[in-house]
Amino acid sequence: MNQNHGHFLDTPKLTDGVTRFWLIRHAVVEENARMRVYGTLDVPLCPDSLVAQRGMYEALAARLPQNAQWFTSPLGRTQHTARIIQEAGYGERDWTVEPGFLEQSLGAWQGLRHHELLDQLKLAPHLFWSVAASERPPGGESMLDVCARVGETMDRMAEVHAGRNMIVVSHGGAIRAALAHALRVHADTALHFSIQNLALTIIERFPEAWRIVAVNELPGV
Repeated sequence: MNQNHGHFLDTPKLTDGVTRFWLIRHAVVEENARMRVYGTLDVPLCPDSLVAQRGMYEALAARLPQNAQWFTSPLGRTQHTARIIQEAGYGERDWTVEPGFLEQSLGAWQGLRHHELLDQLKLAPHLFWSVAASERPPGGESMLDVCARVGETMDRMAEVHAGRNMIVVSHGGAIRAALAHALRVHADTALHFSIQNLALTIIERFPEAWRIVAVNELPGV
């Protein structure tokens, strides 16, 4: 039997030369924004959390590879998070804005209070998400749409940046969509993943398949 038939991960150190996504969910948004369904609204980060979670930013800065390209979604909360990580010890880097890693757009329902959203739904909400995976808000996207969008983005980025480390500061829904794409599972299944603020998810792309290295890894915890 050929003992070198696969790609094994036996040590904590991740080898160079692998196409690898380091996906980070943005930091906690401010309290008033959390009271509403904000989706793709450009809401600010919570200033108190930025101070209280300083150690998590420092741990992320130390954990992330230096030989990486940086990407954020178009929203300010991901770009602010990227900047704070860099200021916490990683070092200043330019980043590319990648619309494909945007959060799920809830269209006309964005800005509603959470209890108001329930009156708008045609389907029962997912246990771990505001809406069912197949529910498409007026003027917005279903989670199925997000999975297709994120999957296309990952395939394109993996081809363009083959063999590179890519740090992507994104959103909870988009990171779940990335896991759905890599694992080839339904969006409803991917919504069962917990993706917390500042958590790190690592996904690798090999010619034969995707591999999940880490999910919801909380820095400094």
